[in-house]
Amino acid sequence: MNWARRISAFLGAFLLFFCLCGFVVTSCFLLFFHGIELPEAQVRRAAVFTFINVLAIAGLFTAFDTLRREITIHRPVRRIQQALDRITAGDFTVRLEPTSEEGIFNRIMASIDRMTGELSSVETLRTDFIASVSHEMKTPLTVIRNYCTLLQAPDLTEAQRLDYTRAIDQSARRLTSLITNVLKLNRLENQQIFPQPAAFDLGEQLCESLLQFESVWEEKDIELEVDIQEDVTLLADAELLEPVWNNLLSNAFKFTEPGGTVTVRLTADEEYARVQVSDTGCGMTPEVGARIFEKFYQGDTSHATQGNGLGLALVKRIIRITGGEISVSSTPGVGSTFTVRLRRAPHGEA
Repeated sequence: MNWARRISAFLGAFLLFFCLCGFVVTSCFLLFFHGIELPEAQVRRAAVFTFINVLAIAGLFTAFDTLRREITIHRPVRRIQQALDRITAGDFTVRLEPTSEEGIFNRIMASIDRMTGELSSVETLRTDFIASVSHEMKTPLTVIRNYCTLLQAPDLTEAQRLDYTRAIDQSARRLTSLITNVLKLNRLENQQIFPQPAAFDLGEQLCESLLQFESVWEEKDIELEVDIQEDVTLLADAELLEPVWNNLLSNAFKFTEPGGTVTVRLTADEEYARVQVSDTGCGMTPEVGARIFEKFYQGDTSHATQGNGLGLALVKRIIRITGGEISVSSTPGVGSTFTVRLRRAPHGEA
């Protein structure tokens, strides 16, 4: 079928060039010999010779045009089609070398290369994400299964039974938290959550978040330093920002040793409000700090059972959607400070 199309295209091109050359040659002869009398026999011989020349010229033009089309059109199109077939089959390693000439096909190939690069990155992230989720889910499920097996022993004491059920409850809570965070992060990344801005008092929201951790700082004897500027109004989605403060405060109390200090500071100018959450915990190296907002990354594995590595990724995404900025400064053995900067509500909208 492919050869039939090529032959048909060749014959069509040949017929076109033949008609064009015949018309041009005939017109030239009519103009050149206008008014000149020639013997009929000589005209007949010249007509046969001219016809053969027209056939040769038409064939030459057709061959040249076919070769030009093959090099400049059909060959690049075949390469693009083969690449797209491989991409459709799931091969994102495809790369197309540009042709020697600038043109539309080079731009198409460059666009395909960029697309495959992005698809390859997305596929890598997807694979890593699935592997990380599977690993994080496997750990609490294994704990639950093991303790359920232990609970079936007939000679358990009441204290052992309570310890086992408490461990199952903790693992179930961790699993629930993981699934909740994955769903939230997925909705945020797919833009299924749309902020609903409204004016609210940021200092009041921070105080409410702090009160949720009162039992934590009392149990660990952590000194809490609070410096919150009054009347700091934001025009943002208060419900969307609540997980930000909860995650930052939870991490601060989690990584601060008993007897340490957690500081929460809110300052503001005419344009921006700045929230700083500091702790006197273990701190981070620059390498860990550079990756702290990645999904499932946990720089301090000693606290791995207390989280799933999604909290700061969720915080980063919420801050970005809100139009703010978040940064971290940390010194190993000294502590860490997370700084969030958010735009204030314009005057008259509070």
